[in-house]
Amino acid sequence: MPKAGKRRKFSAAEKLRIVREAAACTQRGDIEALLRREGIYSSLLTAWRKQLALHGSEALAGRKPGRKAKQDAKDRRIAELEKRSARLEEKLALAEKLIDLQKKVSSILGINHTNDEER
Repeated sequence: MPKAGKRRKFSAAEKLRIVREAAACTQRGDIEALLRREGIYSSLLTAWRKQLALHGSEALAGRKPGRKAKQDAKDRRIAELEKRSARLEEKLALAEKLIDLQKKVSSILGINHTNDEER
């Protein structure tokens, strides 16, 4: 019975070294020899090149495994208040537009808006 394979993990430094070695390959067959020597597939090299190009060398470090941490009560409260604040700002903007509209309509109609006490 064959042994179960163990998944290899590459550090960011190893990934960067392999990508740089692949970039330095100039002769036909050099990259294939590098892939055989390192025991990796070309798709993995392609993925590392893409990560390096998009996000720099820190992207090669990888992510921490597992789910993202859940929000605690404070973070949930902050998100709730930010959402409420955005809704209230939208309502305020609408109210201000309505007031401006009322002022324009009253000026068109010639209605004077003075308090009864001032008359």
